[in-house]
Amino acid sequence: MDRLLRVDLHSHTHHSPDAHTSPAELVERAAEVGLDRVAVTDHGEIQGALEARSLDPARIIVGEEIRCRCGTEFIGLFLRERVPTGLAAREVAERVADQGGVLYAPHPYAYPRRAASRAATALELAEAVEVFNARAFLPAWNRKAGRTALRMGLPRCAGSDAHFPRELGRAYSLMPEFRSAGEFRDSARASQPVLERVTGPWMHIASAGLKLARVCREFLPRPDPRPSLGAVEKV
Repeated sequence: MDRLLRVDLHSHTHHSPDAHTSPAELVERAAEVGLDRVAVTDHGEIQGALEARSLDPARIIVGEEIRCRCGTEFIGLFLRERVPTGLAAREVAERVADQGGVLYAPHPYAYPRRAASRAATALELAEAVEVFNARAFLPAWNRKAGRTALRMGLPRCAGSDAHFPRELGRAYSLMPEFRSAGEFRDSARASQPVLERVTGPWMHIASAGLKLARVCREFLPRPDPRPSLGAVEKV
């Protein structure tokens, strides 16, 4: 039997406002924890994924976590271009398909509001479902995703949703070898999702604090680099 790949389909670099991992740190950590493939899926951005792929082309899948106008989130995998935030869900699906990418439904039930309607939107369009998300700390979120994916006959996959280096690889899929989006679709049908460790809610708090600090830095006035009159030596 051929060796199965360990594939983490959901991770973030510091190009996401609530994540701390640099692309170089992500690549290093992925190798350290034995991941064969990692999808880098920053919020509304692919720059971090492109930087990571330049460091390790064989390991990195270029992706993006895309927030739709209705609040539903998708992940586009095997992307060449960024998909804008705030589009209708069906347009997001079309734009990912136009690039030859794969539309993936992350944490379909892990929303604080309107979870059922957002899950219905995601699962109607997605080609694969994240049934284990390591940051989905309420067990019902992952259980509902798993049951629904089985009922709908959708491939079941997993991702760590890592925002900090130590989270990477806490959830992953065991999958047959693939080298392209088309091969990934075939491989995903045989995916075996694995959840090694659930990340507690405190990491969400850490991410929220990081995002707030970055927003504050953006809007707070910067110090004037010019010396004050009192600091100028009088002749």
